[in-house]
Amino acid sequence: MNTALKITAFAAAVAATFGTAYGVGKGVGPVAAGEQSAGHGRHGEAREKEAAGGGGHGGHQAASPAAGGLHISESGYTLTLETPHVAAGDRTRLRFSIQDEDGRKVTAYEREHGKELHFIVASRDLTVYRHLHPTRAADGTWSTSADLPAAGGYRAFADFKPAKKGAEALTLGADLAVSGTYAPAGLPAPAATAEVDGYEVTLTGGLRPGKRGELRLNVAKDGKPVTDLQPYLGAYGHLVALRSGDLAYLHVHPNGEPGDGVTEPGPEVSFTATAPSSGTYRLFLDFQHDGKVRTAAFTVEAGKGTAHAH
Repeated sequence: MNTALKITAFAAAVAATFGTAYGVGKGVGPVAAGEQSAGHGRHGEAREKEAAGGGGHGGHQAASPAAGGLHISESGYTLTLETPHVAAGDRTRLRFSIQDEDGRKVTAYEREHGKELHFIVASRDLTVYRHLHPTRAADGTWSTSADLPAAGGYRAFADFKPAKKGAEALTLGADLAVSGTYAPAGLPAPAATAEVDGYEVTLTGGLRPGKRGELRLNVAKDGKPVTDLQPYLGAYGHLVALRSGDLAYLHVHPNGEPGDGVTEPGPEVSFTATAPSSGTYRLFLDFQHDGKVRTAAFTVEAGKGTAHAH
């Protein structure tokens, strides 16, 4: 007898709300003082300086904010999904908006890494990942086409910075239910190599809880180093890390950028990241070559040294 479960859109929505407490920010609480997430751009750099003691008083280390994506609302802004449930396997249109504290849709953003807003959708078991590029209508409604092949609970992340004086960069997260035949999948084992479309990406380095660490990814094809990576979102690579369990979101960018006179277009792309806690993380590297963006995924364990193959 097939033990796969049939989940309707309604049941999946209920499960996303009540049945996956392990995946809700309140289920794990805020990251403890001294721990931090790695943000992107100047926002992330400010957090790292603060954690190093530069933002505290009397030499005491300042408490760091919680990892991104655990809350649907923060600093007066709310991520509102207008399509909170979809069917598995069907290409569908996802619509959402960012609303301010007065309930108005935000229409002005600062562009960061070539986009006003970065939109990520990942399944709770971290086997499905989509970095989407939505378009914004004049009224502030964002929309994008997406195909989500597996049923179950998902998390949608909006990474943005409002164009308002004093506003900070934010990552908000909301639950998305995908209906269909649901078969839970286990998290892939940690490994130092990932293959995608004939490319082999090798990871060295590791995540360290509460400390900055370097992640180096080398891209090869047919056994030869790729030395002509193409810029994607203003860099030679784009990295997102999600913590298994609650899907805490880390969003980092490479050390260096195209045209800086130092950074080569491959084969290596390096990142500096800080894990907010020990635990298992899934890394997703987007890179562009021959005009196509590909995603290599890795499972790593923070606090257990460098990545290694299993």
